[in-house]
Amino acid sequence: MFGIEIFLIAVGLAMDAAAVSMAIGARHKNIGRAAILKLSAMFGLFQGIMPLLGFAVALAFAKTVEAYDHYISFVILAGLGAKMIYEGLYESEEEKEIGLGMRLLTVLAIATSIDALAVGATLAFLEQNIFLSAFVIAVVTFVISAVSVVIGHKIGERLESKAEIFGGAVLILIGSKILLEHLGII
Repeated sequence: MFGIEIFLIAVGLAMDAAAVSMAIGARHKNIGRAAILKLSAMFGLFQGIMPLLGFAVALAFAKTVEAYDHYISFVILAGLGAKMIYEGLYESEEEKEIGLGMRLLTVLAIATSIDALAVGATLAFLEQNIFLSAFVIAVVTFVISAVSVVIGHKIGERLESKAEIFGGAVLILIGSKILLEHLGII
């Protein structure tokens, strides 16, 4: 499954961070390069750490769930995707102006990377190279977050929910592909 699938999973996972990054860009009139770098680094770091944690936890239970791993992968990815789509469509707007202190960035980075924890567990069931996967997820999130801040700054809040909807759809499609492959349908 490595290659385009991991890249697409990374893109899907990065959409929460992208949505937050766009909102921050839209809400800060004078955001500088250092702030963009700090925000992107925090989001990338936590997106890279969480799959490692999820992978480690999943390994402890791998023998027990081996026969059901593709169902678990599908449910996790489809559930996360549906959650992201729901949030993109129905979640209320946050306050217009938010700060960029380390405490807030850490909370946002953790909140936007919880999904990556579950994906790390999924990658354990699929016997993927977790270190390479986590690295790809971290780098993709870093790049997408940086670009999203700039986009948000330039065009405002119009794209915020669309990024989350797109990310959710990607996760659902990847989860469906995993399930259909294991069932021998594709």
